[in-house]
Amino acid sequence: MILERLAVGPLKVNCFIVACPETLEAAVIDPGDEGPRILDLARSRGLNVRMVINTHGHFDHIGANRYLVGQTGAELLLHRDDLPLFDKADEHAATFGFKTEPSPQPNRLLEGGETLNLGKLEILVLATPGHSPGGISLYASSHVFTGDALFAQSIGRTDLPGGDLDQLLGAIRDKLLVLPDETLVHPGHGPDSTIGREKVLNPFLR
Repeated sequence: MILERLAVGPLKVNCFIVACPETLEAAVIDPGDEGPRILDLARSRGLNVRMVINTHGHFDHIGANRYLVGQTGAELLLHRDDLPLFDKADEHAATFGFKTEPSPQPNRLLEGGETLNLGKLEILVLATPGHSPGGISLYASSHVFTGDALFAQSIGRTDLPGGDLDQLLGAIRDKLLVLPDETLVHPGHGPDSTIGREKVLNPFLR
């Protein structure tokens, strides 16, 4: 799997580009801002962006959706339970003193359990709600992209609209901690980790 990472926008959201090394078909995960920079990196690697996937609908994870979809014609994917949050992203941003570019509507609403195909690369959609009602994680080739569900030695905040601590802890336990210990964890903010490290070191999971 081809993997590139950029920290974008004022909140330093981790945006990931993943691609099939044979077909060079790519997905952009959580393009929170700086659309031209993201697309320039993808094109410098010869990648064809086929999908834009939001792990959840918060403003800091969707700000470059419009640019990337407009420039590439990529399919936009979001879990259906985050659509109300997604549609009010500008209001949410304003409460924190930020502005965000309005996103086009998703082409496909996810449920969790789907397998997305990029050439020969398979991406499994894991429903990991709790930080938001429709939060998802994406598992591919011994990597899991956890959005704002699981961080290195932390978890997503649950005091925002639609947050639920018990739901989040349950999702982490049932969907993420069952992955192999060597699975690399790529969160929506901050450094990477592994599932095995989080089992041992994450104080929220004890």
